[in-house]
Amino acid sequence: MTEIVAVDIGGTHARFALAEVAGGRVVSLGEECVLKTAEHASLQTAWEDFESRIGRPLPRAAGIAFAGPVQGDLLKLTNNPWVIRPALIKERLNVDRYSLVNDFGAVGHAVAQLGPDNFRHLCGPDRLLPEDGVITIVGPGTGLGVAQLLKRGGRYHVIETEGGHIDFAPLDGLEDKILHKLRERYRRVSVERIASGPGLASLYEALAAIENRQVQYRDDKTLWAAALGAEDSLASAALDRFCLSLGAVAGDLALAHGASAVVIAGGVGLRIADHLPRSGFRDRFIAKGRFERRMDEMPVKLITYDQPGLFGAAAAFAGEFHE
Repeated sequence: MTEIVAVDIGGTHARFALAEVAGGRVVSLGEECVLKTAEHASLQTAWEDFESRIGRPLPRAAGIAFAGPVQGDLLKLTNNPWVIRPALIKERLNVDRYSLVNDFGAVGHAVAQLGPDNFRHLCGPDRLLPEDGVITIVGPGTGLGVAQLLKRGGRYHVIETEGGHIDFAPLDGLEDKILHKLRERYRRVSVERIASGPGLASLYEALAAIENRQVQYRDDKTLWAAALGAEDSLASAALDRFCLSLGAVAGDLALAHGASAVVIAGGVGLRIADHLPRSGFRDRFIAKGRFERRMDEMPVKLITYDQPGLFGAAAAFAGEFHE
């Protein structure tokens, strides 16, 4: 059994926890400590803050998930001023070993290792995730994360992708108009512009322009509350379009990956968990022409574990070092 520090670094928060790993898997994950990145000058100072809160020296091993590309000599986050140099991690954090993965890659490791109680069935056949084959993971959040999980012979591999940046493909006349409106703002409209947390506002504003109506909600939090609470017909229509588009892109990605199951992750996924089964998500997911029967036989799950990034960071370390 090896004790490590699990770290999940995002634009606004850095989450820390102690974890135990053995046999290539996570045995336990301790209570999370959430620190605001804006209140710390660097990962090193946040690490030291966590150490002071623990009240003892931290383990000399770490699994780190990072919200951004993890290749290169200098790592930067979009909404976080921290700069991380992988070559200096051992020295700065006083560790002997560490693994470094993209934040959505960490979610892939979590999907691979978490038990069935951490998933909620959304649609399709109500059966367990397959032990052999490909699972497509789609995560609407601040952006749209996409990963593949390949399972073969009792082992697994997480393949990080940039699938959230493929082109948005309208599927009816209204979506043609939505795309036209969004092209007035963006040179290229990716699915992330639609099927992500900020995407609801893009849909809402486009629908308001199409109907020549005044925009009532100017911040995401209020808009999401209005849409989920059915307080405003236009906000509700935007949420319906969001779910339709998420279903379409999840199905497209599953086909492209050759998947036999799909997992929806991300903070927005949890937010719309009750709404998705009642939306047009399922219809769009299976509407793939000659492959409709195959799509209809594919289970779609929602990950419900509250901190998959932290768990996945620990799981990535366990897999890399076979602890």
